[in-house]
Amino acid sequence: MASSFKTEVSTLIANKDFAGLKTRLSAWLPSDAAPILSELPIEELAALFRGCSKQLAAAVFAYLDHNAKHKLLKMLTQPQAAALLNELPPDDRTEFLNQLPLDLAMQLICLLTPEERKITQDLLAYPEHSVGRMMTLDFVAVHANWTVREALDYIRTHGFDRETLSMIYVTDEEGHLLDDIRVRRFLLSEPETKVSALMDGNFATLAPADDREKALQVFRKYDRIALPVTNHDNRLIGIVTADDMLDVASEEATEDIQKLGGSEALDEPYTTIALTKMVKKRASWLVVLFLGEMLTATAMSYFEDELSKAIILSLFIPLVISSGGNAGSQAATLVIRALALGEFRLRDWWRIMRRELVTGTALGAILGAIGFLRIAIWSQFTSIYGPHWPLVGATVGVALVGIVLWGSLMGSMLPLLLKRMGFDPATSSAPFVATLVDVTGLIIYFSVALVIML
Repeated sequence: MASSFKTEVSTLIANKDFAGLKTRLSAWLPSDAAPILSELPIEELAALFRGCSKQLAAAVFAYLDHNAKHKLLKMLTQPQAAALLNELPPDDRTEFLNQLPLDLAMQLICLLTPEERKITQDLLAYPEHSVGRMMTLDFVAVHANWTVREALDYIRTHGFDRETLSMIYVTDEEGHLLDDIRVRRFLLSEPETKVSALMDGNFATLAPADDREKALQVFRKYDRIALPVTNHDNRLIGIVTADDMLDVASEEATEDIQKLGGSEALDEPYTTIALTKMVKKRASWLVVLFLGEMLTATAMSYFEDELSKAIILSLFIPLVISSGGNAGSQAATLVIRALALGEFRLRDWWRIMRRELVTGTALGAILGAIGFLRIAIWSQFTSIYGPHWPLVGATVGVALVGIVLWGSLMGSMLPLLLKRMGFDPATSSAPFVATLVDVTGLIIYFSVALVIML
């Protein structure tokens, strides 16, 4: 279906049948049509945007991938590019400009009308990844002393091109936010009812300087389609909508997953990021982890004499070390995700530590018992572990309890420590925790062996 649509659009463009093209595109949602249209040759895509209406062009442009947007603007004349950018919603335009080099972004801003240029410059003035960069000014606000009839008349007049009409905001004469009311309350109320009678004073707000992660938490907590943004004087200056929050949730999850994998966040799609940039972002963490793993050899050198007396212990080094790293990675992943979802606060660290003390001990005991049984069973069929296999089994079993417990504690506490220091908890990636546990795990393993066997 997509391929036939693409072929049909190409044919209509070649025939310059823009009336037919408009009819054909109207049957598709812009979000569905944009990925298909992005595959058109850039010359055809430019011809399509020149021929269709400004509203349709802006609706499709918002969903094109970044590279297609960039190439398309180069193919359009300045008036055409200006018309397209002026028609974009302020938040979509700000997001697009924010991804461009500064000099190019400034050139495009100069193409905007004075009104749209001021809006864009005001939004770009807020910190990156802040609520101010994401908010839109397309909202509807009414006054508390109006009747429902007056409010609905105002909505009909001014609500056509607004971002959302699900929430109607109530302000005073100076623009201070008084309440937010779902539009269905207006539709179900008597026409002569005062807007003030519909107010309950229960509303949540965001500040323009708030981080987008905080905004995501507020959306989850209050289950709203849109949230108002107010300045320090409680004046309503914009709104943030749920569709923007879905994008934020996806980007934040992607960033955390990439960091948990032991890499810097790419900030660009995997398939389009420059290879040099990819290598740079991945190499930094690999070098750090490699240097950390070098400490493993250093730790082993301190126990060289003990290892030479019981060389059989070297067989179980990968087993016990990987178990500690796996336990630490599990704990880190669970704690980072729970922290992101707001399931607990930093002051609850002792409760988390208590849970991991119990969990880590139980997990270590399970693995330790399996390790001991493995050695005991193998000893019935082979002499590889020698006559003192019970001591070898006890060493492995007890060491596993200590190493898994230690890995669980490090994996759970390190994200909280980083959060307390103001860093991203996802930085305590699974490979990072595993590397730390490798080094300390060797010390635990040989210390236990020193006590039990030597």
